[in-house]
Amino acid sequence: QVQMVESGGGLVQAGGSLRLSCAASGRTNYVMGWFRQAPGKEREFVASISRSGSSTMYADSVKGRFTISRDNAKNTVYLQMNSLKPEDTSVYYCAATSIWSTNWSRYAYWGQGTQVTVSS
Repeated sequence: QVQMVESGGGLVQAGGSLRLSCAASGRTNYVMGWFRQAPGKEREFVASISRSGSSTMYADSVKGRFTISRDNAKNTVYLQMNSLKPEDTSVYYCAATSIWSTNWSRYAYWGQGTQVTVSS
């Protein structure tokens, strides 16, 4: 089992950048992902990273703007978000899974979420 705490959210102007962090404790040898959910919308896959960090996957909507990475020595996963757009406004969640997937239902463990708001 793993526990995760996200940080780094906030308010930023369009075109700006934020870096989210997800600090994990407990068993941490999982595939990690970032998801987001805006009010009234379904939870959406953003990015995922393999256990070693050698493989990543991104949603088309963030490809080229967001970068997922992990530091296994620090048990931390990051999401660097550049060129932010108002449509990126959401609560961002860190999640862990044993199975490589973009489907949120495959992720067994979740953080509490961090709010990202992008103003136009």
